[in-house]
Amino acid sequence: MEKILFLVHRIPYPPNKGDKIRSYHFLKALAENYQVYLGAFIDDQEDWQYSDKLTDFCEDVFCQALNPKIAKIKSLQGLLTGKALSLPYYQSQAMQQWVLDTLKQQKIKKVLIFSSVMAQFVPENQDIDLIVDFVDVDSDKWRQYSQQKKWPESWIYQREARQLLSYEKAIAKKSKVSFFVSEQEAKLFKQLAPELDDKISWVNNGVDTGFFNPRESYDNPYAADETALVFTGAMDYWPNIDAVVWFAQQVFPIILQQYPHVRFYIVGSKPAKEVLALAEQSEHIVVTGRVEDIRPYLNYAAVAVAPLRVARGIQNKVLEAMAMTRTILATPAAMEGISGYQDIDVEIADEAEPLADKARQLLSRPPQQLISNRNREFVTEFFSWDSSGNKLRQLIGH
Repeated sequence: MEKILFLVHRIPYPPNKGDKIRSYHFLKALAENYQVYLGAFIDDQEDWQYSDKLTDFCEDVFCQALNPKIAKIKSLQGLLTGKALSLPYYQSQAMQQWVLDTLKQQKIKKVLIFSSVMAQFVPENQDIDLIVDFVDVDSDKWRQYSQQKKWPESWIYQREARQLLSYEKAIAKKSKVSFFVSEQEAKLFKQLAPELDDKISWVNNGVDTGFFNPRESYDNPYAADETALVFTGAMDYWPNIDAVVWFAQQVFPIILQQYPHVRFYIVGSKPAKEVLALAEQSEHIVVTGRVEDIRPYLNYAAVAVAPLRVARGIQNKVLEAMAMTRTILATPAAMEGISGYQDIDVEIADEAEPLADKARQLLSRPPQQLISNRNREFVTEFFSWDSSGNKLRQLIGH
């Protein structure tokens, strides 16, 4: 079998959050046709216990510890060097040496990087096919952040957007092919770098419909008299924090005026202090923290909400909820990467009052009418990991 080097900015296991779900399924797809040499960072101590799991898919695995607090300090070097701050954040001599040694010793000619920052470890001027999964247009995400923040953060984020876009263009130019998480993301990057049009493609995210299966038996996590609106996601991630705080403070009170029995459940690991404060401020809001299984929360919820105001790419939380036959209440940003949603059970609004009105319309229906088999059929047909894995291998050239 041909050899490939796979460089990932975060260990692709367990597949319990957006980027790790994608990188895990891509690793599985690669392992079907390649001997995989994996280099990845671990930024969460709890993830070290899973490093051995990766040997099931890989010839060799190198994991490097990354302390987010120290990495943030290191990232400030970028202000002195003129680089994007994201690059020194991931700077590592150990990772660099492992990559150089592996390329030389294994005579590897193909490298897949997951997230643009990992391209810094691939040496210049070598006979290597570089394939880049940018996932999202990260530079545009920083631009969006800058619009939500005050100075000096707004200035720092604007700078990061500019510098990172310049780096993204340079990496895409060097690559054999680059791709994004959706056709919409690819189109955005082509608009930003039209000279690279012929090198840009996309590979959709998928959803494991065998796992996210409403026909399985689950215990109801909600009280008998509760009607639950549920948000799922990592709750130390700023766009998720912003989304639930905005929804809880601006949208949910309007809903409660007509439906006082409704509860807003925020389900996800490591809730930030702003998120925890929401539950302290209202008995109608529940913050669960990490749960062993999100499927029961989706399966018994009246509606899954995705009120994201800052977003890029495809939201796994939306695909997973749809696979569980949930009706979706979302902002346009949350649905941007999912083509064709206009014909399924998704209600969308961008402002608080209209979004609350749509929620109240949904809650006026009998619970059985909120079960959406066509949402599940939609993701089964268009967001399969098998088809995404096949497209990935085609782009790489296998």
